[in-house]
Amino acid sequence: QVQLVESGGGLVQAGGSLRLSCAASTSILSMNHMGWYRQALGKQRELVAVITSGGSTNYADSVNGRFTISRDNAKNTVYLQMNSLKPEDTAVYYCNAAGGPNRFWGQGTQVTVSS
Repeated sequence: QVQLVESGGGLVQAGGSLRLSCAASTSILSMNHMGWYRQALGKQRELVAVITSGGSTNYADSVNGRFTISRDNAKNTVYLQMNSLKPEDTAVYYCNAAGGPNRFWGQGTQVTVSS
């Protein structure tokens, strides 16, 4: 079982920035990929960004160019740098780790962007 703990959420004005962190209880090198998802109130959970064990990244169209996912293997931590935030980015953000057939989720961190 992999434990994922997110941090860094909060309230920010539109145009501002936040950095989310996801600390894993095991080596993230053992994971095929790690990613960030978000779920806004009344909506389905959606993929925001993913980074593979090889360092390749992929982003949702809605955040491409504004968000950056990165990883620090030594700290077993994945980050999501969010710039130029918009009110529509308001959601609970979840960290996800995928290793083989297994999927692990963090508890989520709230991000609220005021207009």
